[in-house]
Amino acid sequence: MWRFSYRLFHAVAAIIHWSNRRLTAAGMLVLSGVVITGAVGVDTTQSVAYQAFGLLLALIAASALCLPFLRVRVSAERELPRVATAGEPFTYRLRVANLGERPLDGLSIFEDLADPRPSLETFRASVRFPTYRAWKRLVNAQRAAQVPEQPLPELRPHARTEIEVRARALRRGTAHSDGLTVACADPLGLAKALARVPRRSNLIVLPRRYTLPPLNLPGSRRYQPGGVALATSVGDSEEFVGLRDYRPGDPLQRIHWKSFARAARPIVKEYQDEYFERHALVLDTFAAGRDERLFEEAVSIAASFAWTIDTRECLLDLMFIGAEAHTYTAGRGQMQAGNLLEVLAGVQPCRDKPFSVLANAVLSRRHALTGCICVLLGWDEARREFVRRLHSHGVASRVIAVCREPVADPPAWLLAVEPGKVQEALGKL
Repeated sequence: MWRFSYRLFHAVAAIIHWSNRRLTAAGMLVLSGVVITGAVGVDTTQSVAYQAFGLLLALIAASALCLPFLRVRVSAERELPRVATAGEPFTYRLRVANLGERPLDGLSIFEDLADPRPSLETFRASVRFPTYRAWKRLVNAQRAAQVPEQPLPELRPHARTEIEVRARALRRGTAHSDGLTVACADPLGLAKALARVPRRSNLIVLPRRYTLPPLNLPGSRRYQPGGVALATSVGDSEEFVGLRDYRPGDPLQRIHWKSFARAARPIVKEYQDEYFERHALVLDTFAAGRDERLFEEAVSIAASFAWTIDTRECLLDLMFIGAEAHTYTAGRGQMQAGNLLEVLAGVQPCRDKPFSVLANAVLSRRHALTGCICVLLGWDEARREFVRRLHSHGVASRVIAVCREPVADPPAWLLAVEPGKVQEALGKL
């Protein structure tokens, strides 16, 4: 039954896609009339609907005969923004040129976005029972962007036009397009001839972000052993204190040569140790057995922190588990906040590792951390134990648990967030 339902829904989606591209609104109306009058007028002795059926069918046939003679020779170029944000509209410029020797009218253009139809394996894993409603919900969830059909003005031979396209990014990730399709309506205005322009493109769609109140991050500055180069980029590096006599073991690059020449003995530059704030932003990617919406909300919350925290005077380590443990550092001289958002745009759930992998990766860096912001999927025993271990090592933390069930008597450092009420909950930070 699964395979039959999948093939049926797959075919229905293909027919709908074809009709939306090949038929105008008037053509859809005429085709609907053909179906209705054909059903009503089966018995020609009892109804005259067959006459309307014949007329409408003749219109469809005449329109189809015109299509082979509509040769559309065009070129098209788009100018996309570097990034978009999930759930928000964006615009881009589109330039179209008529390469033919005759004017073109009744033109429109489509984006050939990646096919959002799921595979059979994804379909079976994502729904409990094969219904068309579940299929539509899954297709809509996998659609990266929504770009409506764009009408074009009349193009004279070798003329060009430029339009602004308004689109909407639907989900984080990459919105891939295989090219553009230019449609030209037939003289009757029922069907459209199509000309495909191969122009592959990829648009990074950043996660949705929420507004956060002013943040008072936990913890205090810590000594960063071996972090001289990193600390230099932050500002609280090894600052110059003064000059002193050479001691065995001092590096040669710290010798102050002018003083050496003047005093006739080795003089070196002395620096103070490097201290600065370093926070961890921990994203729980272990979504096995959980609603995907919880994971997407967790990514959006992590993106909100990554975008809001001022990394000009501190370092922020984004940590999560994918195929392996990943750590990305933002701060002066390191990645920018926008780069962290691009990383989060591609984060996928981890389904083949235990939560302890993330816990151990974070705890291995505990000595360098000022504080820790944890965005967790739920509040079970494994996650409670992880936070207890952080606190036992003196790492101050702020925990946001995304879960559907309320947490009984949460401590002050824990904020339980319910999907659909995230902005309201984050306002309590």
